[in-house]
Amino acid sequence: MQDARGNDVDLSIYKGKVLLIVNVASQCGLTNSNYKELTQLYEKYKDKDFEILAFPCNQFAGQEPGSNEEIIEFACTRFKAEYPIFDKVDVNGQNAAAIYKFLKSSKGGIFGDGIKWNFTKFLVDKDGRVVDRYAPTTPPLSIEKDIKKLLGLS
Repeated sequence: MQDARGNDVDLSIYKGKVLLIVNVASQCGLTNSNYKELTQLYEKYKDKDFEILAFPCNQFAGQEPGSNEEIIEFACTRFKAEYPIFDKVDVNGQNAAAIYKFLKSSKGGIFGDGIKWNFTKFLVDKDGRVVDRYAPTTPPLSIEKDIKKLLGLS
């Protein structure tokens, strides 16, 4: 994968960490609450083998139209996001990023495997197993108990 700055990232560097993987968008009605709560989770658990991987996606009503530079500026300046932001990807369809093909095949949604909207969240354990999938409307802070359990903090 490539991050939003164009650097190659081998996802194996995240082995041994609990991951929350999210398809993000800057112009969605869910943007403010999700980015705010993702940042809170990250601040609380980043030093405890927890990582958030954000994948910008423009497949839902064109709500992530900006360049990678604009996306980084938005997330990092407005929401103080310190977690990795990747290159803009497709999460559905023939050109879906490999990571999303894996996530969807591991945990389908209520209405099939496809990602339905921005801010769908996948929780992955330290061994790379997809543990759960959360709807776009699920507040990130409501996932905290599941994160703590996987981190052995509950």
